[in-house]
Amino acid sequence: MTSYKDAGVDINAADKVKESILAAFKTKVQGHFAGIVEFGDYYLALCTDGVGTKVVIADHLKKWDTIGIDDVASNTNDCICLGAKPIAFVDYLAIERIEPEKIKQLMTGIAEGARQADCEVVGGETATLPDLIKGFDLAGSCLGVVKKSEMITGEKIQEGDVIIGLESSGVHCNGLTLARKVLDLDKWGKELLTPTKIYVKEILSILSPDVHGLSHITGGGLKKITRILPKGLGAEITDPFEPQAIFKEIQKQGKVSDYEMYQTFNMGMGFAIICSPEAAAGIMKGLKSRSNVVGRIVKGEKTKLVNKNLVY
Repeated sequence: MTSYKDAGVDINAADKVKESILAAFKTKVQGHFAGIVEFGDYYLALCTDGVGTKVVIADHLKKWDTIGIDDVASNTNDCICLGAKPIAFVDYLAIERIEPEKIKQLMTGIAEGARQADCEVVGGETATLPDLIKGFDLAGSCLGVVKKSEMITGEKIQEGDVIIGLESSGVHCNGLTLARKVLDLDKWGKELLTPTKIYVKEILSILSPDVHGLSHITGGGLKKITRILPKGLGAEITDPFEPQAIFKEIQKQGKVSDYEMYQTFNMGMGFAIICSPEAAAGIMKGLKSRSNVVGRIVKGEKTKLVNKNLVY
């Protein structure tokens, strides 16, 4: 039976390292999806992320035109978790050697991602590092802005709130080290390159005092929900999305356990909104992504997937 750790990524070890980093840098929203800086009546939100080993799949298929969308998505979807509007993006491309066509396709994807997220690409850096990089690595950083009175930190979340899940477009950018180990990339590579869905416009359009928390479901899967919950509260997932076929294929080919799948992949749910029960129907009417009430907030400090009897 294959695990993410067997494939080379230890989520628990990474979480411990993050905890030690957070202990060194005290912030107002410690452990959230983005950091903040005071700016008069506003907070500036800052975050940084990359596309991981999705670049390996792009190189394998020699198809690089969507990877830039993933780069923008990874950052802007984090930024909006504070209720912040992404306003600027910069990229960082580390590459073994200059390949004009590859770079052109990568930048085309970044431009498309920025269009979808309604933010500006204001700069970037390309570093040629033949002694360090084999292939390429793509990352970026996003700047967002939110009024202090409108920032969403999760502190308003309370027992009885509901969790609205938004459907993902597929694997997005997480768990690909495991997926690559068990799938035939010539057969499944194109599916794995499906760009990460950018939720920016629809999330910003439904923000109100009834929205108590926002979570981007990425590496760590369902654990991402507990990341924003106040102490003493947990999440109970009762009606999860049916995972897309690609997840079922990864599980089948790698003989991956349910527990491992739901802590590695988004399993069909790429974003979550936590709100008061009375507001759920109205919020879902304003969403373009397929959405559903997938669970609720309960006492405790774990996320429980009821139909699988799994606890994270």
